Parts: sequence; structure tokens; C-alpha cells
Amino acid sequence: MQPVLQIEALGKTYPGGLTALRNINLSIQRGEIFALLGPNGAGKTTLIGIVCGLVNATSGSVMAGGFDVRREPRAARALIGLVPQELATEAFETVRAAVSFSRGLFGHAPDAALVERVLRTLSLWDRRDTKIMTLSGGMKRRVMIAKALVHEPKILFLDEPTAGVDVELRRDMWQTVRGLQSQGVTIILTTHYIEEAEEMADRIGVIHKGELLLVEEKARLMRQLGRRELRLHLTERLTEVPPQLASYSMALADAGMTLVFSFSGDSEQARIPALLREVTQLGLGFRDLQTQQSSLEDIFVSLVRSRT
Repeated sequence: MQPVLQIEALGKTYPGGLTALRNINLSIQRGEIFALLGPNGAGKTTLIGIVCGLVNATSGSVMAGGFDVRREPRAARALIGLVPQELATEAFETVRAAVSFSRGLFGHAPDAALVERVLRTLSLWDRRDTKIMTLSGGMKRRVMIAKALVHEPKILFLDEPTAGVDVELRRDMWQTVRGLQSQGVTIILTTHYIEEAEEMADRIGVIHKGELLLVEEKARLMRQLGRRELRLHLTERLTEVPPQLASYSMALADAGMTLVFSFSGDSEQARIPALLREVTQLGLGFRDLQTQQSSLEDIFVSLVRSRT
């Protein structure tokens, strides 16, 4: 299946010499939710700007829906919706007028029913005749999302879409994203709320200092890099790990009151029953045990630190 978005050997160096992107290669499939994670200044917004035709690449190519964004910008741009990080709205326009005008910018005929549906989806219908300048920051964010959706894009970029907004909008936003995905829309999002990427994304990309460190299916990434721990909360303090448990690479925590077995993969997990038997045979009492797994945030921080 041909990717809906194909990025090859993409690079961007600004006139002052700053290299924002280095040899980015990325393929995204139709209907996928792809999360691009990275610290501030990593190159996320520059990458989005190039794909959306707002920034010129120094090298490489981008194909959106089969159209070259540099050679066929109008055709490519018609397929793309963008919700930028910065709030930029027509202050003196009403909500409905601004959203309707945005649809016309892409050459689409007026469609009052579609505009109403988009506004209702984002809880804006009751504010349809309100001037944007009087809205709160969260409501202005909703208007920007509506403007991005009203021309029915096939690829939707969400650049920090829920930063600084209320919990209700965040919930509505992700319900909308799920609905769009079910219709075959491809979603590419950047977010500082890593738990959202962990919940929503099919695949994860991590970018740092202009380089794409990895691209992986979320579940596989969690299996490969997400360390798990078995923690045994002891009834008596230990000063050292018993030598009989040396093969398990265990460690002490909580001032000697917790034995920690770190593992990854099914083969290491399968050793847990034998470990518990040995602990019992050694006469080590424990009042509780628990397992926990690294979160996506733990993985992200680890990857970025390893490249710093």
C-alpha cells in the first residue's frame, strides 16, 4: 500500500547556519495516528511546516497523497489540515464566518450543513455568531481546529493541539480524532502530554536535535524498551542481596525493605515463579509484591538523554 505521506532524506538548514532537520526519512499510512515526540527545538514544527508548504526544505522530498509538496503545492496542500501551536484567528469575524471562509480558501463550495456539523462536534455551535475576539483561549483553539477540519483534509497535523486548554476540550478533541481516524483520515500529532500519545497513537517517532532517533509501533516500542519490575516488599530489612539470587540481577530499594527484579521480554518474565520459590526457600518474608512497567515518558526521556 502506498503511504499517504512519504518523506525522504529531508533536511533543513537556515541561512544563519542552524540545521533544524537532518536526513529525515518517514512513511505514514492512511488512517494512522502517528505521534511525533521531541523536546522544544527538536525540529517538530519545522518538519510540519515543510510538509504543509510553509517552510522550504534545503534537501530531500515530501510526497503527500501522491503529490510532491514542492512541485505540486496546491494539490498537496488541499489534502492537508493544520492546527498550529500558536493561536492566530480573525479577531473581528464571527466563529461561523471564519470557519466558512476557511473552507472557501481551499476551493470548496459552501456547505452550511458541514460547517454546522464541525461546529457542533467541537461544542462551538452555540457560539457560531460570537466574535472570535471575545472568546477564551480554549474556545479560540476550538475555532482553529474547526478551520482545519472544515475542508475535509485527508492528512491532519495537530501541533500541540491541547496545550493550555481545559480538560473538556482535550476529551472532545480526542473523541474527534478517533472519529476522523475511523473515516480514514491520517493524524500526525506533536504533544507534550506523552500520556496522550501513549493512549492514542499507533506509532511513535522520537526526534531530537533535528534527527529522527526511532520510529516504531507503540506496542513494540513498549516491549523492546519498556523495562518491567517485580518489587517484593519485605517484612525484614536486608543489608545486601542474598548471593543465592545473584543470577537474577536483583537490587535493593527503600533502605533494604524492597527487592527489585528488573526484566524485559517474555523469557525473563518466565523466571518469576522460580525466583519466588527461591525467595521462599531462603526464608525471606514479603508482605506484598507488585509489577510495574516503564511508561512511554520513561522511554522518551531515556532516549533523549542517551543522545545528549
